[in-house]
Amino acid sequence: QLQLVESGGGLVQPGGSLRLSCAASGFSLDNYAIGWFRQAPGKEREGVSCITSLGGITTKYADSVKGRFTISRDNAKNTVYLQMNSLKAEDTAVYYCAAGGTIPTLHSALYDYWGQGTQVTVSS
Repeated sequence: QLQLVESGGGLVQPGGSLRLSCAASGFSLDNYAIGWFRQAPGKEREGVSCITSLGGITTKYADSVKGRFTISRDNAKNTVYLQMNSLKAEDTAVYYCAAGGTIPTLHSALYDYWGQGTQVTVSS
């Protein structure tokens, strides 16, 4: 059965780091654009980062995370990662990975497959 499973969330202090993983089964991630999204309490879902292959790797980041977050993929492990550094309280949210199409975009409507989410809490 096609499945995306996020892991790596938890509680971290401001300025700390966390790495999220998105493991796929039932399909190969290298055939899709892969995105990370987040949703904070009372807020709309927000695109964070995405990655796809166009001969080489193409990545995209929301302005709010540029310079702090890095997306990567390991096709052999069928896994996408989101390395989060210099975390801020406003990064607190449930983080989701998603797969869809081949176009790198932070628009959630263009993604077809979604994981269940993992909680990230940034607090002192």
